[in-house]
Amino acid sequence: MITSKITYLGSLRTEATHLKSGKTILTDAPTDNHGKGEAFSPTDLVATALASCMVSILGIVANTSNINLGNIEAEITKIMSANPRKISEIIIDISFTNQTYTDKEKKVLENAARTCPVALSLNPEIKQTISFNFK
Repeated sequence: MITSKITYLGSLRTEATHLKSGKTILTDAPTDNHGKGEAFSPTDLVATALASCMVSILGIVANTSNINLGNIEAEITKIMSANPRKISEIIIDISFTNQTYTDKEKKVLENAARTCPVALSLNPEIKQTISFNFK
């Protein structure tokens, strides 16, 4: 079954539609690659998908392990290389606030995030630098 559809809007911009929900995401080429940089670039979405997957898996594991997550935020930095132009590193800082965790819970959560489906699907040449801040 088809998951999504991409429509080229011109001027290096696309619209991605999630067919089941009808929700859309715009992409724009970045300013350093002939675009306007007015929306996520496709490579921004790759990096963001990694963090989103990690946080989603944290929710699943927390529910099945009876861990109260409190608040979670992830900040993402994407680093590009040239020749060929590609993602060389994704840096994700995951912050947990308003909740305390045992050492065992921290280990379970960290392992879950690091082994999410997107993390396991990315080319191993892309360095994944993940930090966990339990405040």
